[in-house]
Amino acid sequence: MKSICIFAIVLLVGASAGFSQVIGKMFPDMEAETVEDQVIKLPAEVQGKFTLLGLAYSKKSEDELNTWFQPVFEKFIQKNKGLFESFGHDVNVYFIPMFTGVNAAATGTAKRKAIKNVDPQLLPYILFYKGELKPYKEALDFEKKDVPYFFVLDATGKVIYATSGKYSKSKMDAVEDVLE
Repeated sequence: MKSICIFAIVLLVGASAGFSQVIGKMFPDMEAETVEDQVIKLPAEVQGKFTLLGLAYSKKSEDELNTWFQPVFEKFIQKNKGLFESFGHDVNVYFIPMFTGVNAAATGTAKRKAIKNVDPQLLPYILFYKGELKPYKEALDFEKKDVPYFFVLDATGKVIYATSGKYSKSKMDAVEDVLE
């Protein structure tokens, strides 16, 4: 798979200390776009099955976000796993760079860079948010802008698990445990 280097990706997620306040709450309404400018409304359009959302809102969080791409791709997205394919998870997955304030103008450039630099198999799983940060920061209680945040939503759009930061096997195991 091509190196998955995503430009100024800004993933939105929750901060460790405040996750207990987020668990059990509905994920706030969000409109994000694919690289082809198709609007996806979260959580409305993902209801019916579990969803893993990765969010970031600063350039510095890009490196830590990138550590999740390959493991998440292999675990939840990749097809043709052979004999073990039937043991996979049927889960929606989206990585969401958030462009807010003056950075909102860079959304188009980020989409073009994604088309050029990201593995085509991963592109459908990247959504771009452009708008205000404050409502999400408050609802999801994430404060550290330099780390990506990840939320698992149940089939109704309610947050049932949240974590943040660089990928680790223990974090992925926790996500999987929630999905089983």
